[in-house]
Amino acid sequence: MGVLLWINGPFGGGKTQTVYEIHRRLPHSVVCDPEHVGFGLQRMAPPSLRGDFQDFQAWRQGVREVLDRALTKHEGTVIAPMTLVEPGYFQEIIGGLRDDGHDVRHFALLADRERVLRRLRVRGLGGLGRESFAVSKLDVCLQRLREPGFGEHVRTDRLTIPQVADRIAACADLTLTPNTDGALRGRLRRAWTSIKHIRFD
Repeated sequence: MGVLLWINGPFGGGKTQTVYEIHRRLPHSVVCDPEHVGFGLQRMAPPSLRGDFQDFQAWRQGVREVLDRALTKHEGTVIAPMTLVEPGYFQEIIGGLRDDGHDVRHFALLADRERVLRRLRVRGLGGLGRESFAVSKLDVCLQRLREPGFGEHVRTDRLTIPQVADRIAACADLTLTPNTDGALRGRLRRAWTSIKHIRFD
């Protein structure tokens, strides 16, 4: 069975960029994004019932089931980028996968509040929609993710995305291919990753 890297962190904390940096430099890895399950459930529900999709038991069960299947059937590392700060939900999914015998390596990306806010503003959506939701959840995310139960913690304030990826890989005993991007190519790659993951629903 493979290893699961669950990359946690506040909205705007660099999860997506870090996950795809690891993915491109870790042969045979695959990204399984739990948000896809959540947005599918939201589209199915009437608008008045579209709250936080993590509150759907179907989301938590579905994520655990898909990751269990991926870890059992896929011969490589599985990477999941997802903000998950509710202790009960954390235990239900991550604790449940561990109870099932899977090797789950959890990392919480942490940064100063102002730095995360700057990253959210850079997204350029004017504080609307998902970004206003992200700001409203920022303080509780940072507070809970600092707790020991959400370790291992990785401070990203003074690290580049490739350095964060290297730190996580080293802690998880995984070997990444060397990062050969220059400064310009790295910026272009990260910009393209951001564009690909813009969601309007």
